[in-house]
Amino acid sequence: MKKTLCLFVLVYLLGIQCDAQTINHDDVTRAPLFSETMLLQHIKTLSSDVFEGRRTGTNGALKAEKYIINQFVLFDVLPLGKDYLQPFSFTEAGKRYEGKNVLGCIKGTMYPDKYIVISAHYDHEGVKNGNVYNGTDDNASGTSALFSFAEYFRTHPPKHSVILAAFDAEELGLQGSKYFVNHPIIPFKQIMVNLNMDMISRSDTNELFAVGTVHNETLKQVITNHTYSKKINFLAGHDEGNWKDNWTYASDHANFHKKGIPFLYFGVDDHEDYHKPTDDYENIQPEFYIEAVRVIMSVFEKIDQLNF
Repeated sequence: MKKTLCLFVLVYLLGIQCDAQTINHDDVTRAPLFSETMLLQHIKTLSSDVFEGRRTGTNGALKAEKYIINQFVLFDVLPLGKDYLQPFSFTEAGKRYEGKNVLGCIKGTMYPDKYIVISAHYDHEGVKNGNVYNGTDDNASGTSALFSFAEYFRTHPPKHSVILAAFDAEELGLQGSKYFVNHPIIPFKQIMVNLNMDMISRSDTNELFAVGTVHNETLKQVITNHTYSKKINFLAGHDEGNWKDNWTYASDHANFHKKGIPFLYFGVDDHEDYHKPTDDYENIQPEFYIEAVRVIMSVFEKIDQLNF
């Protein structure tokens, strides 16, 4: 009788636990996939005056480059080529620049010869008239998110190989990504999709956009057939149709699009501090930023399930 009673109680308690897990499933699945504290620390550090606005070819850019490499090493991200750097040069407005892309790679567990490029540009405007243009949202936000992906992959290895690309010289005409697609380190046909992040840490309207779905039906289904957040408005748009601003060519994803590579660009509307010295850490929205990175990571997970 006692054994029967104990068995009944055990089954009852297990049933309560299962029900509780079902009811709170959203909370379980939303357990931290990366350190939110470190995400905020990275964006604060990269957009501090120490990095002098990270303009291509300056000491600030060199500091940012070293910072990115250190984070890749910390999270066991391998170099894409013989080392992490892809140097390039170009002329803009009559001035010669020397830029460097920072490129890391995580080998896929199922499709090691098929690559997803997750990108963000790390450069900004530098120092102008004595003012430091720190570029916190544009684009220390996307660069810092790369580190969260690197952290995530340590415990959640991707099925496809992933290139974590910190592009230089976006502000000078998308030069870093242009060089990357024109001088591929891996066979270009092995790149399946580009996920580009540029300005994802604040939004007065609480909106994060996924641009590019109009150009690819599969990616459109990935975005529109799932609910990714209850905290922010995650929307497809700003590519074609009735949108006032078309962002298809707004950032580094443009160079992938020109080569016929499907892309998703994650970003927000321009704000009052866009390309101003007031684009500082104090003006980001931490909760929005953390949720935006979570959403982008969830989109990646859906794409990683595909067999291109």
